[in-house]
Order: sequence, then C-alpha cells, then structure tokens
Amino acid sequence: MVHIDTTASLESFRWFLINSTCMSFIPEGYLRDPEVFPEKEGDAGSIYVEAADKVTLKKMRMINFINAKDVLGIIYTSKSGNTNLKWRQTREKNGRVIGEASANSLVNLLAARVITNEYADELANIKPQEGEERREGEQKRKKKESKEEEEWTLDEDDQASSTSEIPGLEGSLQTSDDV
Repeated sequence: MVHIDTTASLESFRWFLINSTCMSFIPEGYLRDPEVFPEKEGDAGSIYVEAADKVTLKKMRMINFINAKDVLGIIYTSKSGNTNLKWRQTREKNGRVIGEASANSLVNLLAARVITNEYADELANIKPQEGEERREGEQKRKKKESKEEEEWTLDEDDQASSTSEIPGLEGSLQTSDDV
C-alpha cells in the first residue's frame, strides 16, 4: 500500500469508483451521466458521497446508484480494506485525494486519470528515466531469449536430418529420413 496525496477532478474520481466497483453492470445511461455515482454500505467495502442534494436512482447488487449535485466529498473503502481514499472538494469540480491505496487501486487510479504515470512511478520509488531503462532492458532480454530459442530449434532440426549411412547401403544417397 502507498500513500496518495494528489489533486483530481470529481469526474476522474467518479470513474475510479466505477472502475473499482461496478463497471461490469452499471447501466449505460448512468455511465455517461456525470451526476450519477455508485454508493455502497457495509462491512465489505463502502462508498459514501457527501452532497448538497442526492437521490437514490436504483439499487443493483450491493450498489446504490445515486444522482448527486454539489458533491462536497467522497469516502471510499475497498472490499479488502487495503484501500481507503477520500476526495474533498477544493474548488468547484476539483478536489484533493488523500489516503492509502493498494496496487490494484493504483491501476484503477491510473486508468481513471486520478494519478499520472509519473506520479505512479514516484510512488513506486522509481524515477521515470530508470523505469524506461528497466523496460528497455526487459525488451532486450526477451529478444535475446527468443533468438537463443530459435537457434536451439535450428540446431535440433539440423541434427535430426543429418545423413548417416545405413548398413548395407554404403555410398548411396539415402538418409535415415528416407527409410
């Protein structure tokens, strides 16, 4: 788990919530509506949306889809309990995200553009340049392994089709593959 402290738009945090909880079953109309948020109560994860005005639209599985206007804050706890994040409004539709996030949540935060690749690298204590060098080194290693495997296969094929004399047929052009 890593500590998160960054700014993010309300819409990007909304997408994080959807990616993390209900992307597979959210109705398409709700997905496109920037005022619709998932909300969930319970011991196995929770989402609470603090807003000046909110109305429950529909309950699906364990998620209540709500229409929220003038969102002031959102509190998210993952099902595993490894992620606890709070989005607090700072100005209009922008806010600050603070809390602890698991590796899985980092992927969802990146996908929703709550955090940037550079910030994720910083969280992982990898400088962007080192991360790029590591990726290039990995690609070179894979190419080398692929080339070695190809050479090994060629050597094996060469040995299998090598000519050898069959007793009684010395001097003929037949090979062991011909018999």
